[in-house]
Amino acid sequence: MIENKAVSKRPAKLLSLSAKSWLVVAALGQWIFAAYVTAFYFPRVFGSGPAGLADTHLPNGYVAGDAAGNLAISGHVVIAAVIIGLGPLQLVPKIRMKAPRFHRIVGRIYVATAILTSIAGLYLVLTRGTLGGWVGHTAISLDAILIISFACIAVYHAIKRNFLLHETWVLRLFMVVSAVWFFRIGIMAWFITTGGVGIDTETFSGPFLTFLFFGQMAVPLLVLEMYLRARRSKHAGFKYLTAATIGTATILTAIGILAATMFMWVPRL
Repeated sequence: MIENKAVSKRPAKLLSLSAKSWLVVAALGQWIFAAYVTAFYFPRVFGSGPAGLADTHLPNGYVAGDAAGNLAISGHVVIAAVIIGLGPLQLVPKIRMKAPRFHRIVGRIYVATAILTSIAGLYLVLTRGTLGGWVGHTAISLDAILIISFACIAVYHAIKRNFLLHETWVLRLFMVVSAVWFFRIGIMAWFITTGGVGIDTETFSGPFLTFLFFGQMAVPLLVLEMYLRARRSKHAGFKYLTAATIGTATILTAIGILAATMFMWVPRL
């Protein structure tokens, strides 16, 4: 009887372990990215103002005479480090339970900065365009709209003290806020595993990039929805399938983080 109970709990434990493993890997990766943004962009922005972005790889990072656009992109870059750095902290249950005040303060900063940077991002896309043509334009605009929408819904459920739904929407918010990070590690993981099939590096276009512009939001959200349903499901097979899917995602995430760190971020410092 004891052995049967242990077996019955195994799928749920494996599902939980897979989710925790992905979060640990993702948190480390996001903190590395936040550290890179801080080390690379902060000295330029705070040392020379928006003009400091002129010598970076950012497309139209600085445009002479466009004060509003330059302010928007400077704020966008600075806030990105804050958001990416704080995001994983909101997902740690022990922090929520043992430091609720800290959780609320960080949550308010996270939501406010996510909305602010999304508005700045929309403005920049509309006034300066973006890489990827209409595909990139549409995808980035959609991501900004999703961030603002999910943030408002998460706040609404917090105000109503429906903390289960609040947690669910915070998880969704985290995924769409992290899209810019998913895009970077996704490209690098693809280059490492396939050599860059479907990517034209000269024009920054191709079928894989078209997929990734939307996949940076869609794939994480789909895996998250799968996890949320598996967590509630009584079917062991579905829990095992979801755990395997998250385990695969964890491996690909780790590959992307390592490749982006070694070949994209560190060489620029």
